[in-house]
Amino acid sequence: MARHRVYSISVASVYPHYVTKAEKKGRTREEVDHVICWLTGHTAKTLHDAMEADVTFEDFFARAPEMNPSRSLVTGVVCGVRVEEIEEPVMREIRILDKLIDELAKGKPMAKILRQPPGGAA
Repeated sequence: MARHRVYSISVASVYPHYVTKAEKKGRTREEVDHVICWLTGHTAKTLHDAMEADVTFEDFFARAPEMNPSRSLVTGVVCGVRVEEIEEPVMREIRILDKLIDELAKGKPMAKILRQPPGGAA
């Protein structure tokens, strides 16, 4: 099976698009960072370091400090494909991130985006 081209794209090259998408809908860069950190276990510093190092999507997810187990609760369609049906692990993580950014841009409350039960801390 051929390796997906998106795996070799740097996260830093796509990150500004995530931020722009969120900001156009009244959300903030900090909220984008919060979502990414929630998903991957990165801190603000380690996320910044990964961006500075121009890490690829494949390496970004492979080196993530601790992928959030609640990410399995992220479902729905991104780019015409159901996230929960994607079998290839790296592609699934990329699409989960895409889905979270979409939800942020659509104005969903942060607690829902981060799959927290009612009354849970963001």
